[in-house]
Amino acid sequence: MARIVVIEDNDSDILLLRHALDRQTEDYELEILSDGEAALKFVHEHRTSIREPEPCVILLDLYLPIYDGMSILRAIRETPPLEHINVMVLATLASPSQEIEIANMGALYRKKPSELEGIFDLAAEIVAICQGTPKSTALA
Repeated sequence: MARIVVIEDNDSDILLLRHALDRQTEDYELEILSDGEAALKFVHEHRTSIREPEPCVILLDLYLPIYDGMSILRAIRETPPLEHINVMVLATLASPSQEIEIANMGALYRKKPSELEGIFDLAAEIVAICQGTPKSTALA
């Protein structure tokens, strides 16, 4: 079973993502963290070991309450055993410098879909990553 960690504060986005994933596969588990504080707690809890199953991907909202997505991404990349986990950063809009920084940290940036078709495409990409066959640029 694929474990997907979603760090997102918008309940509607989570519901839409869950619906889109349900149409792709039944073989997944979502772990939802609703703000930067919960995300940092998750990272700190994994400093010495990781819960099984290991997440196949972490979806990270760039704009979170308390701590922003860039801070969380840095913490993930500095924390063995999380440092190698696939991370996909989602935002309605990121600056070019943020996109470069995200890429330099080995993560993917994706614009948050605003239409249902885009959400289904995102879900398909997530499932492909979890199955080890990404449809687009491979995550580092």
